[in-house]
Amino acid sequence: SAWLGVPDRADNVDQTSAHTRRNLVETGFQEPSNQISLNHQDDDVDLEALVNDMNSSFESLYSTCSMKSETTPLLQNGQLNRSPLPTSGTNSLQPTSPRQKVQRSQPVRIMAVRRLQEEEQQFRTSSLPAITNPFPELCSPASSPVLTPGSLPQSQPASKHDVKVFSEDGTSKVVEILADMTARDLCQLLVYKSHCVDDNSWTLVEHHPLLGLRCLEDHELVIQVESTLGSESKFLFRKNYAKYEFFKNPVNFFPEQMVAWCQQSNGSIPQSQLLQNFLNSSSCPEIQGFLHVKELGRKSWKKLYVCLRRSGLYCSTKGSSKEPRHLQLLADLEDSNIFSLIAGKKLYNAPTDFGFCIKPNRVRNDTKELRLLCAEDEQSRTCWMTAFRLLKYGMLLYQNYRIPQQRKALLPHFSTPVRSVSENSLVAMDFSGQIGRVIENPAEAQSAALEEGHAWRKRSTRMNVLGSQSPLHPSTLSTVIHRTQHWFHGRISREESHRIIKQQGLVDGLFLLRDSQSNPKAFVLTLCHHQKIKHFQILPCEDDGQIYFSLDDGNTKFTDLIQLVEFYQLNKGVLPCKLKHHCIRVAL
Repeated sequence: SAWLGVPDRADNVDQTSAHTRRNLVETGFQEPSNQISLNHQDDDVDLEALVNDMNSSFESLYSTCSMKSETTPLLQNGQLNRSPLPTSGTNSLQPTSPRQKVQRSQPVRIMAVRRLQEEEQQFRTSSLPAITNPFPELCSPASSPVLTPGSLPQSQPASKHDVKVFSEDGTSKVVEILADMTARDLCQLLVYKSHCVDDNSWTLVEHHPLLGLRCLEDHELVIQVESTLGSESKFLFRKNYAKYEFFKNPVNFFPEQMVAWCQQSNGSIPQSQLLQNFLNSSSCPEIQGFLHVKELGRKSWKKLYVCLRRSGLYCSTKGSSKEPRHLQLLADLEDSNIFSLIAGKKLYNAPTDFGFCIKPNRVRNDTKELRLLCAEDEQSRTCWMTAFRLLKYGMLLYQNYRIPQQRKALLPHFSTPVRSVSENSLVAMDFSGQIGRVIENPAEAQSAALEEGHAWRKRSTRMNVLGSQSPLHPSTLSTVIHRTQHWFHGRISREESHRIIKQQGLVDGLFLLRDSQSNPKAFVLTLCHHQKIKHFQILPCEDDGQIYFSLDDGNTKFTDLIQLVEFYQLNKGVLPCKLKHHCIRVAL
């Protein structure tokens, strides 16, 4: 049975030879008369020798093709020179043995197939209709579409700069930013690097040692602002909840007696159209009132009647007259920035603590060209400074205010970034049933909080009896757990708490907790309401051997300060308003 495959392989070789002869005849080649075909009776051919002969035939095939490619001349178009092959003669094809026939039939067949493919390709190309060039002018040398290497402008890489930013606790970080990065972009970068919660209240502050603080607008370029900084000025990264608060509550920022029309002497702007008139460039609102103005080059202050318009800040040389001949320009809004003074009394002998300064952009460290002013109270100073921003930037401020809200609306709910508790809408919930229920009655919410406090006390007592696995005793844990919260600032003074509240924005509900200086066992809640800072003492009280904390002399008790803060975030209680925003310090 091992020899049965040999005749079949010989038949295949014979079929290959017959197929080759048929192709050669069809393509114009004459088959030699003295060519010998393979005999079917050669059944005694060794299979291993036949395989070796096939391998040697393939080697000769590659050598023959390579030799022809080396000796055949090329035309200008890169095609082979197809000279007519001899069809007869002794030098054309010699009688070969069956073994040699396999070696010479294969390359001849390959050349014939290649020639057929080339002729077919030429036929297809010549049979296509000629199409005229629709853009002949592009083919002329004068208007060649090929660009020379130096014809295109080289793309310049965006320049990078190093900016040093400080945090509230004095730590700093050097950030590499691009030249076109805005203050909002830098704040978002710092939020990402510091792992903070991005609630759109972070801001970049310019700190001038001789003036005070100025919050950069979100659209301002950081590198451009840095070029105008003095040698001792620096950037701070902090919260500012009041940055766009005037869009939400304009009545608290613009007292009715301070806002008037330029065209009308006794007319006032309706509160419903107040912001529209500020944002509309065709309207002419103005802020008016008395301010303490420091004279240039002198240490004395003079109380003058001042009005703020789109064209600039003016003072009246005759009482409260606003006639053009009595108005004198104090500062221009276009090329100036407004700062809030930190130590006006100490540095400039200011009459009040509510001072602000208008600094021209061209001035760096020289204080001779600065315009120093003082208001009578915090509300008046906030009104002047907010109106300065609105009259200078207009719709840009409103766009900066709307961008985070538009992004929040476009993001799906599952990809919305986690916000701080102070920005969430907190409500009291009842989970006693199968479905949660919102508690709308304040009295019911307070009783639910008391029940939760009692249940917490029972659980802590039970854990105390059974033996707590925690390294801290439950009673000890309740007295120190608040130190892990961002709203707790430890042992800071009353003045320091005022400064932190003012720096992060005088908005309703801004708060912090600190240790009491008068009572070492008590704490103090510092809260802002109507741009005024109030303090509420949190006293410890004992009930059934357990220590509680209370704001209202023991009427409402809480096991720790975290529970107290969470309760007053939901309920106003004895406070003038709910706790909404907490002062936070982040280390860069």
